[in-house]
Amino acid sequence: MTRLSLFLLLCLLPLVAQAAAIESLRTFVQRTHTFKAVFAQTLLDKNLQIVQEASGVMMFERPGKFRWTYDKPYQQLIVGDGAKVWFYDQDLNQVTVRQLDLAIGSSPAALLAGSSTIERNFELKEIEVQDEMEWLEAIPKAKESTFELIRMGFSRKGELREMVLRDNFGQFTLLVFTDLAANPVLAPDLFQFSPPEGADVISD
Repeated sequence: MTRLSLFLLLCLLPLVAQAAAIESLRTFVQRTHTFKAVFAQTLLDKNLQIVQEASGVMMFERPGKFRWTYDKPYQQLIVGDGAKVWFYDQDLNQVTVRQLDLAIGSSPAALLAGSSTIERNFELKEIEVQDEMEWLEAIPKAKESTFELIRMGFSRKGELREMVLRDNFGQFTLLVFTDLAANPVLAPDLFQFSPPEGADVISD
């Protein structure tokens, strides 16, 4: 078993312990109005075999504004403008538009950018400390959510470092954040999107 598979297996065990992850989450939401980080994303199937690896840059501005730029393995852009979420696939020249409130439960980007979204829409539980990180588990209250559970790992300094998501098909997504910047100045046009000329636009 690979180190990544072992990590995910251990991370998803239902072991309860004393931790401060929920308080770290509340502090993160209260104090972090803007945020920027580099992310590495790994998608695994239900057998913990790697399906895809991706990377890019993410940023958000509360409430409800965010921008995730995927650089590898293909270029994709996700922009939340506070009302709608735009998913742009550059290779296909295709744009998918969703209402922000409908995307909250299916998008880590929308979830992180909300002001009180996590505590309002998820049941929170602290789980054991692993690798010097404090973890919490978030179970969606809405049955129509894309994810069965989300786990968030915070450093001892309260920095969001990792997320693990399990979807309704039994697949896992691991997100690792580096080069963190809390409360940077972000240009307003980063959270605006206009479909390119000739793009195929699909909306709810």
